[in-house]
Amino acid sequence: MIESAEHEAFSIAGGSLEPGVIFLCDHASNSIPPEFGSLGLPRAELERHIAYDIGTATMTRVLAAAFGAPAVFSRFSRLLIDPNRGADDPTLVMRISDGALIEGNARIDEAGIAARIERFHAPYHRAIASVVDRALLAGVIPAIVSMHSFVPEMKGIARPWHVGVLWDADPRLSVPLIERLRAEPDLVVGDNEPYDGALQGDTIDQHATRRGLANTLIEVRNDLIATEAAAESWGRRLASLLAPLLEAPDLRRIVHAGSRASERIRPR
Repeated sequence: MIESAEHEAFSIAGGSLEPGVIFLCDHASNSIPPEFGSLGLPRAELERHIAYDIGTATMTRVLAAAFGAPAVFSRFSRLLIDPNRGADDPTLVMRISDGALIEGNARIDEAGIAARIERFHAPYHRAIASVVDRALLAGVIPAIVSMHSFVPEMKGIARPWHVGVLWDADPRLSVPLIERLRAEPDLVVGDNEPYDGALQGDTIDQHATRRGLANTLIEVRNDLIATEAAAESWGRRLASLLAPLLEAPDLRRIVHAGSRASERIRPR
């Protein structure tokens, strides 16, 4: 059993390890501590996708509750520092995001980035690692499911997908999930769309791929989950689609790092 916990950088929704799944929500919050102000942005900008993944916190809570499983959430805006990037990623602290100049990041130096890593980024990842470690010590090999959302249009180009499944070298959970989603008559489903699932140093790479754990990253278009009720509905829908897949015995083994197609790990 994982107990609930809160920290400036993360929260953990407690749950049983027995279901064999851990949910993650990297961009759950648009919160910025008062001493950072609004990073020089108009407050309205903090309600946009550049600050957090709209709808994902609610979806993740619904999914975790449906399975009685633990979930780990960030509690800081990705404008401050992006938890879904490796600590050496050049996009870890963004100076410009989707046309918005982030004045509070424009002149940040290496010491400033290191301080944000220590205060926010590292504690979040230690929290995830601790939950995974607890599962493994209990003899449970967990699947990792990471929840994200994306905007309907980027740089003037419409994105037709309702939902995308991102994955790198381990098809065990993602490929059957894509198949199940594509069997839904009302959905356009992306396979490594709108992003490529191979990102060196990201959360899935750190906590699932490198450990040999089955995993998937689910992206839902954010106009479909912009209200609490809509996000809850999508959470329930995804829970019903995932439930039979998480029972697959093949997920209950570790695929060692040496067997993965490491050449697929590349920046996106």
